Amino acid sequence: MIRPLLPPAALCCAIALSACHRSDEHGGHVVDSVTEAFAGIGEDETIHFTGTEPFWGGEVASGQLRYTTPDDPQGAAIAVNRFAGNNGLGFSGELDGQRFHMAVTPGKCSDGMSDRLYPYVVTLDVHGEQREGCAWTDKQKFEGPQTP
Repeated sequence: MIRPLLPPAALCCAIALSACHRSDEHGGHVVDSVTEAFAGIGEDETIHFTGTEPFWGGEVASGQLRYTTPDDPQGAAIAVNRFAGNNGLGFSGELDGQRFHMAVTPGKCSDGMSDRLYPYVVTLDVHGEQREGCAWTDKQKFEGPQTP
């Protein structure tokens, strides 16, 4: 499913901004406070992701993301930076000279085509399109059939 494009870097910025909040404390004085960064996916875990309409997927591990499509089943390798925000992870890099951003947040996710239930939601900004999909890790598996 293609949704309207967010401004450049909006996915990673949304995660970054969610790590901070403003609270009204000390007689109405607004104080910035920082919450803990998301730690639900270890840096040693491989994240697998998938999406439909159009079909896409891949995996990310150790600062390297592989993005696959039916036209490129071997996938394009992308060097990415990982950012842990308050409610998930952000990955950013470049694909074909354009910005590539991916956010991974906790939440039950269905790909709508299989009987699988995934533990993470993926939002992807690639080639000027916003896409949504699902993710799991090598340690946090999906529920459902191994082969859809």
